[in-house]
Amino acid sequence: MLCSLVAEAQVNNRLIKKSPARDSMVPDQKKLQPFDVQEYLSNLQRGTDSLIFSGGIDLKKRLSIVNEDTLSIVWAPTNQLVQVSEKVLIDSIWVTAYEYFSSWDSKKIDIYDFNPKDFKDTIPVRLYDPAYGSLWSMPLKDSRVSSEFGFRRYRWHHGIDLRLNVGDTVFAAFDGIVRMASYDRYGYGYFVVVRHRNGLETLYGHMSKIRVEVGEEVRAGDMLGNGGNTGRSTGPHLHFEVRFKGLSINPQHVYDFENHRIRQSLYTITAASFDHVIKMQEAVIHRVRSGENLSVIARKYGVTVSHITRMNNISTSTVLRVGMRLKIR
Repeated sequence: MLCSLVAEAQVNNRLIKKSPARDSMVPDQKKLQPFDVQEYLSNLQRGTDSLIFSGGIDLKKRLSIVNEDTLSIVWAPTNQLVQVSEKVLIDSIWVTAYEYFSSWDSKKIDIYDFNPKDFKDTIPVRLYDPAYGSLWSMPLKDSRVSSEFGFRRYRWHHGIDLRLNVGDTVFAAFDGIVRMASYDRYGYGYFVVVRHRNGLETLYGHMSKIRVEVGEEVRAGDMLGNGGNTGRSTGPHLHFEVRFKGLSINPQHVYDFENHRIRQSLYTITAASFDHVIKMQEAVIHRVRSGENLSVIARKYGVTVSHITRMNNISTSTVLRVGMRLKIR
């Protein structure tokens, strides 16, 4: 398999064996050195990185996520991407996924180490453009919301839940490459994360079966898997997230699920897009008032009594004193 891939990579230096009768300049076979595959690929990459794309993409420049071109959705010339370990094949040239996508990790969801408090920019993100053959798709054929984005119980619900029947087809929202295809027993169950050229990522959770592999290129509307009820789930549904720099944004700002359509081709990300993340990062402290008990305080913040006792290392029999400070989050 490796030999065949290497052969594909030999675009400009293809080795052709000639007959001595045709060519008297054939080198002595005994003097030929073994072919070093890794060295060849490394030299090929270094020598052609700046020439692969004529559309302004320079693979020598290790882009930060902020500097990624969020308005460009043009793919490599052949639109062929193949995973081998943590590398992709772009136009028959091997380049690390990190160089093309800034960050790449098939084992961890949030890999960006991004602090939203430092984000002051306004970034327009092009979601699709028919002129370039880039379209969009709803994640399900019938996308009805059963649970919205926001605070739920004592934790933040980073996506939305869409009703489905086990086995329903789950579709890729936009063109992209599968960055993760994994199983999370205590969370997402069987889930897929798709990395999009515009800097966004989408996550699809609680599936019954995954139909794609890491490194596989997908188009909007391609099948990612089948809906299910795996992981931390109380019934069949699709948990759908939209993320930027590893942080969730409200999918309902991108999609009008009620009318089964996308809201616009251009989505603008601002500091306000991450207000919920900042609030979650800030500790919430409650000062006990006269007449309050753990049940009253828990209902006020939408958390459980056990959550408060665990956060403060106390028990349900602990006497609450007026003025006592309790950590809620």
